[in-house]
Amino acid sequence: MAAGWLPKETAVIAVPLVTLAIGAIIGWFAQRSGFCSVGGIRDFIMLRHTRLLSGFLAMVGGAFIAYLALSLVTPAAFEHFFWAAKSGLLAPVPGAPAGLSGGAYVLLAVLGGIGVGIIGVLIGGCPMRQLAMTSEGNLKSLSFVVGMAIGAVVYTMYISGFVVSLLKGFI
Repeated sequence: MAAGWLPKETAVIAVPLVTLAIGAIIGWFAQRSGFCSVGGIRDFIMLRHTRLLSGFLAMVGGAFIAYLALSLVTPAAFEHFFWAAKSGLLAPVPGAPAGLSGGAYVLLAVLGGIGVGIIGVLIGGCPMRQLAMTSEGNLKSLSFVVGMAIGAVVYTMYISGFVVSLLKGFI
């Protein structure tokens, strides 16, 4: 395993702090710009407006570039970054807690994305936009954020084991 720019002892502290700082900066920009990924896709499809969509695409591209850059700092943390290119999409995902195949994770991501998209359209914005609106004092958005947190806990504690057992049986 190649050594990174930082020793492991330093990277364990530096990477989370840098991530927190970058997250705060991204949050500030999201709040100031009215960022919304669901709204960007909606505006592009319905009105052909690209302002919000270009912000979403910039965020995805920036995240990929940052991920690659951070993999140079601590390569051990990113050793399986290109697992699908090396072993195929249907191979088990290295280090994944459930040990499902890549296809199962793709299916879960697509289903989750569809759910987030439907809820995002119904509530008027994606979860990122709801977080930004919560910081502005919007109580409707606060109820969404609290519900999202409770839903994540309920899914993790009670539903995920059932879903994993179903997917192991089929995929």
